[in-house]
Amino acid sequence: MTTIIVGLVGAFVGLAAGYYVRYIVSLSKKKSLEIDVKQTRLQAKEEAQSIIEKAERKSEDILKEVKIKEDKKEAEFKQNSERLFKREEQIDKRQQNVDAENEKIKRKTEELQMIKEKLSEKDTEKTVELERISNLTADEARKELIGDIERRSEADLVARIQKLEHINKEKLDNRAREILVTTIQRYANSTVNDLTTTAVSIPSDDAKGKIIGKEGRNIRAFERAAGVELIVDDTPDTVIVSSFDPIRRQVARVALENLILDGRIQPAKIEEAVETAKNEINNIIKEKGEQAAYDVGILNLDPRIVAILGRLYFRTSYGQNVLQHSIEMAHIAGMLAEQLGADPYIARAGALVHDIGKALDHEIQGTHVQIGMRILRKFGADERIVTAMKAHHEEYPYESLEAVIVQTADAISGARPGARRDTSENYIKRLQELEGVATSFDGVEKAFALSAGREVRVFVYPDKVSDLEAEKMARNIADQVEQDLKYPGEIKVTLIRENRLIEYAR
Repeated sequence: MTTIIVGLVGAFVGLAAGYYVRYIVSLSKKKSLEIDVKQTRLQAKEEAQSIIEKAERKSEDILKEVKIKEDKKEAEFKQNSERLFKREEQIDKRQQNVDAENEKIKRKTEELQMIKEKLSEKDTEKTVELERISNLTADEARKELIGDIERRSEADLVARIQKLEHINKEKLDNRAREILVTTIQRYANSTVNDLTTTAVSIPSDDAKGKIIGKEGRNIRAFERAAGVELIVDDTPDTVIVSSFDPIRRQVARVALENLILDGRIQPAKIEEAVETAKNEINNIIKEKGEQAAYDVGILNLDPRIVAILGRLYFRTSYGQNVLQHSIEMAHIAGMLAEQLGADPYIARAGALVHDIGKALDHEIQGTHVQIGMRILRKFGADERIVTAMKAHHEEYPYESLEAVIVQTADAISGARPGARRDTSENYIKRLQELEGVATSFDGVEKAFALSAGREVRVFVYPDKVSDLEAEKMARNIADQVEQDLKYPGEIKVTLIRENRLIEYAR
C-alpha cells in the first residue's frame, strides 16, 4: 500500500515537474518570437526609410535634369527668337531695297519713253524735211532706192540665187538619199514569192485513187466544195491544188491533208472537212492579223479591222505576200517618220492598212484604196490613218507628211530586187535593154545599169560632147527610156562628162 502511495506521489511530482518545464520552455519561445517580430519591424522601418531616401534622391536628380532641359530649351527658344527677329529685319531691308529699285526702274522707263517719243518726233521732222527737199515721199524714195540697187545688182542676184538653188538641191538630195539608205539598211527582210498552186504530199498512190473516187466523184465533190482545181498527174506522192484565190487554196490544202490522215474520203466527209478547214483558216487569219499589228506596235485598232487585215496573209500582189509587204512597209514608214519629224504611229498604221481593201476587193465594188477607206471609216479608225493610206497610189492628193511617207515606203518595199515576181532572164534582159538605150546615142563611151535597174550611169567622151550637149543628151536618154521600156517606178539617168589629163615627169 505504501509502495502504491509512494508511486502515485512520484508520478504526481513528475507530472508537476514536466508541466513546469513545459511552461518555462513556452515562455522562452514566446519571448524569442516577440524579439523576432520586433527585429522584423525594425528592419522593415529601416528598409522603408532607405527606400524613401533613395526615392527622394532620385526625384531630386530628375528635377535637376528637368530643370537643365528646361533651361536649355529656353535658351534655344531665345536664340531662335533672336534669329527670326534678325531675319525679319533683313527681309524688311531687302524689301525696301527692292521697292527702291522698282521705283528707280519705273523712273528710268518713263525717261526712256520720253526720249523715245522725242526721237520719234525728230525722225518725223527729218522725214518731212527730206520729202520737202527731194519732192518725194518716203515710200517713193524707198522704191527708187530699191529699184536702183536691183538694176545694178540684177546679174549678181540671179547668179547668187541659182548657186543657192543648186547647193540647196544637192544638200536636200543628199539628205533624202541618206535617210532612205539608212532606213533600208535598218530594215533588211527576206522576200519570198508566192505562187498560185500548192503541192500536197500524199503517202502513196493508193491515196490518189481515194482522192479521185469512183468515176471521179470524190475529186468533183472536193473541187465543188473548196472552189479549187485538183491536179492529179503522174508526179509521185503529190497532188497539186490550183486556185487564183489563196484563201480557197489554203482551205483546200488543209481539208485535203485532214482527209488523207483520216482515210475516209467520200462526198459527205469532204464537205465536213472543208468546213472544218475554213474554221481553221479563219483562226489563222485572226492570229496573223493580231500578230502583224503587234509586230509593228499598232495595238488599238478595232478587232474587225485586225481580222480583215489577217486575210492579207493569204493574198499576193505580183507574187509578193501582201501582209508581209504591209508589215515591211510599216517598219520602213516608222523609221522614215522618225527621221523626218512626222508622227511614227500614224505612219506605221497607215502603211500597215494601206492595202486592206485587197482583202475584199473581189467582194466589193471599187478600187482597193476606196474599199480600204470605207472599211477603216466604218470601224472607227483615226481619220489621220485614212489620210495617210489613201494617197499611196496617188489616187488622192497628199494631205499630210505621213501620206508621202507611206507612198515612199510602198515604193521601197515593192521595188527591191526579188520582192515581186520577175524571172532572172527578164531581169537581166531589162538591164541589157536599159544599157542598150543609153549606148545608142552618139558620143557615149559606156553605160552601166545600177540599183536593180533603177539608175543608169552614162559616161560620154568629153571631146565629142560639150556641157550643153550633155545636159540635152541626158534628157533625150530619159525620154527614150520612157518610150521604149516598161518598168515600175522611175529610172534615174546620170550622165558624166569629165576630162582627165595625164602627163609623165621623166
